[in-house]
Amino acid sequence: MTRRRRIYEGKAKVLFEGPEPGTLVQYFKDDATAFNNQKRGTITGKGVLNNRISEYLMVRLGEIGVPTHFVRRLNMREQLVREVEIIPIELVVRNVAAGSLTKRFGIPEGTALPRSIVEYYYKSDELGDPMVSEEHITAFGWATPPDLDDMMSLSLRINDYLTGLFLGIGLRLVDFKLEFGRLWDNEDMRIVLADEISPDNCRLWDVKTNEKLDKDRFRQDLGKVEEAYQEVARRLGILPEGGPGDLKGPKVMQ
Repeated sequence: MTRRRRIYEGKAKVLFEGPEPGTLVQYFKDDATAFNNQKRGTITGKGVLNNRISEYLMVRLGEIGVPTHFVRRLNMREQLVREVEIIPIELVVRNVAAGSLTKRFGIPEGTALPRSIVEYYYKSDELGDPMVSEEHITAFGWATPPDLDDMMSLSLRINDYLTGLFLGIGLRLVDFKLEFGRLWDNEDMRIVLADEISPDNCRLWDVKTNEKLDKDRFRQDLGKVEEAYQEVARRLGILPEGGPGDLKGPKVMQ
């Protein structure tokens, strides 16, 4: 890491002052947490893999017109991002029943949902990231109705694209978490995708075996956590079997 002023440190990343005004350096840690920080550990090499995976997915999303905070990857653990005003709402897009959804409604894990479901959660470690409604969000001023419209439409668009991308490499996108921010340009503002997209905040299952290749392996003590992250990277062509060199695209699974 370069010696820059630390702006913020979260559970999985550190943000430093960027080299230019309006930019930040996002550093990916190997730290792992679960159950609202009640379980902690380290996944060796996770930061390097998540940096590469998130870079790949952010670039692909940018190519289809999804606005993001991503600028470029700087090195193995850092990427340059635009400074945004983070909206304190997490959007969780669910395609298959898993995690808290199965507990809340008694739905068997793995049940395909009749349609994608988007849930809102208030970003607060102290409160355990409670689920909230649009009424809460607008009443408390966390986001405006137009903000929510943009976030919802972008989330569904991202879901459509990533579902197809992952399916092409033999992975089912069960659910995932997104964060958004306000990017200001003088008086103009637009909503952009922020944070990261990686096995830390996506549930990814092998299409044929339903093997979990994400942070649930850490949450549920399934073992081979590092190998699961590496497998996702390999399938995306970021960590090929033959060596560390990059491939231009994902390896399609037969």
